[in-house]
Amino acid sequence: MKLIFAVDAIFPPLTGIGRYAWELAAGLATTPGDIRYFSHGRFLANPTQHPMQQSSAATAGSRPPLSARLRSRLALSRPVVKLYGAVMPHFFHWQLRNFSEHLYHSPNYFLPPFGGVGVSTLHDLSWMLYPQFHPAARVAFMNSELPKTLRRAAHLITDSEFIRQQVIAHLGWHPDKVTAIALGVDARFCPQTAQQTQPLLDIYGLQHGSFTLCVATVEPRKNIERLIAAHQSLPEALQRRYPLVLVGSSGWNSQALHEKIQGLAGSKLRYLNYVPQEHLYALYAGARVFAFPSLYEGFGLPVLEALASGCPALISRSTCLTEVGGTSAWQVNPLDVDDIRAGLEKTLQDDAWRTQAISQGLGIANTMSWTRCFEQTLALYQRLQPVAAQ
Repeated sequence: MKLIFAVDAIFPPLTGIGRYAWELAAGLATTPGDIRYFSHGRFLANPTQHPMQQSSAATAGSRPPLSARLRSRLALSRPVVKLYGAVMPHFFHWQLRNFSEHLYHSPNYFLPPFGGVGVSTLHDLSWMLYPQFHPAARVAFMNSELPKTLRRAAHLITDSEFIRQQVIAHLGWHPDKVTAIALGVDARFCPQTAQQTQPLLDIYGLQHGSFTLCVATVEPRKNIERLIAAHQSLPEALQRRYPLVLVGSSGWNSQALHEKIQGLAGSKLRYLNYVPQEHLYALYAGARVFAFPSLYEGFGLPVLEALASGCPALISRSTCLTEVGGTSAWQVNPLDVDDIRAGLEKTLQDDAWRTQAISQGLGIANTMSWTRCFEQTLALYQRLQPVAAQ
């Protein structure tokens, strides 16, 4: 097999797309063939084979690394984004000029000019369907550059059937040229006893089974403001017994929400910011409920991680989250604070439902591994490879 795999999304701390790219690169490390790794116009060694930490390099409550903050700031600048879009494709084309017999896979939307067969993973269409969830510069860049990728691509991958159907409907792609391959979950996300989780939970002043957890970037799309309002409307005793714990980086347009979180922070609301990946295993397994009423997702990896950890989940009944959580998760209208509140009361207190939800959730998670995700992706490479070698 001849493959060029883009690894520009692999930098600490790994978020959803970075984790996806990392897991595919790890699988490719043991796959025979001429496999090369490409990032920002350069060929690199497989990033999973050098000391860069695959987990978050940040400590609890810390800020993202300087390089990550710089990338985020530059991405908000229209002149910088426009210059990048004008200059870099020419450099990429020059670097890739001798590899037309290879298949090129970008796990992060964008395909450079390339003489061979290109495959792109489109994780969602939020910039198109919900532009209000993104900075104007990002929307402008996606609207300018994605059409070029779509012209260059021979095949598209999506993380869910929900997004596959959106790609077919909104981008006009033939169903045979769009493949849904679900993401996977690390085996280290698994049920744990209080004895196992408590040493790490002590770091954050939490007790096993005594908090409501949300792991998400703090930005409008994640619907955290309504989740906070719903939690605040719970009976006082429930709020105190199961405080809301927010874990995640600061995203776009989040200053007002951060100010609100800071003003409410206390015994009933905690914001942990980044935590190391190793701590997430205990946080998921130690939570009473995982709440994720997001307004739009391409997959919803945190939901799968919660289910694998034996933590019942509350999710939106919209987008792809019902595809991931299935009937194991309690589904709510993400626009209705009262419905979210009622869902929190149900998932926190109904022991019969919780027992069933935990069992069903573990069953779902057991069918969704990163190995399966890689094997299905590899099968697609192999199906497209003869075309690439012509």
